[in-house]
Amino acid sequence: MTTETTITNAYGGAPAVLVVEHEREAGPGLVGARLAAAGLRLDVVRSWRGEALPDSLRGHAGLLVLGGAANCEDDVAAPWLPRVRELVREAVADEVPVFGICLGGQILAHALGGSVARRPRGPEVGAVPLRRLPAASTDPVLGGVPDGALAAQWHWDETVRLPSGAVPLLTGDDCPFQAFRVGSVGWGVQFHPEVDAETVAEWAAVDGDQVRWAGGSPEAAVTSVRDAEPGLRVVWGAVADAWAGVVRSRAGAVAAREHGY
Repeated sequence: MTTETTITNAYGGAPAVLVVEHEREAGPGLVGARLAAAGLRLDVVRSWRGEALPDSLRGHAGLLVLGGAANCEDDVAAPWLPRVRELVREAVADEVPVFGICLGGQILAHALGGSVARRPRGPEVGAVPLRRLPAASTDPVLGGVPDGALAAQWHWDETVRLPSGAVPLLTGDDCPFQAFRVGSVGWGVQFHPEVDAETVAEWAAVDGDQVRWAGGSPEAAVTSVRDAEPGLRVVWGAVADAWAGVVRSRAGAVAAREHGY
């Protein structure tokens, strides 16, 4: 029996990734496309539309938690957040690969004991350069990100304290925790590897006045992402591929264990 067949049998088809979508304008985008191209099935739950999250990650080989405008503790505006926090904790405890993007990364940090706060200096928006930290060199997902790589940003909140034992991987001049790892297969990022300039333009159309009020330029942010988009696709597409590899590896290990191989 081949590894591919073994993985398929264990998950009733291609290995599935549970995708938590917090709002209509923040879907899996470029990351989702790369995961699908890697042979993973995306089980997208549109929580903003009232779709229910599962009771557990049983049957899922990975967990992808997307971004959104809500604060990670605002259970009134986003009443599904307590369930997301439970799924995140389950993933880390059971070594199910998890990837949290922007709000998703903040949820990952907060659910495990870290802290998230509003940025007193206003939102970070546009294409922003990141710096590698020493631990990035051996990281299986972010290890290939070059120093100075640009990342698309659009956030008002940020992680200000990592959970105990978390490993910082990428930082920036205006936001200290741009990427971190928790446990063996959990990653959180503050930026948006999934977006293109069109998506950022949609966000600017909605949030532009707030950005201007805070002293920023939504037009400049959109232009910077549009100019950087070819490089963004290369760098963060490779990161998505690397995480997909972790998911498939874990799915294979689970399948082998269940079948006694």
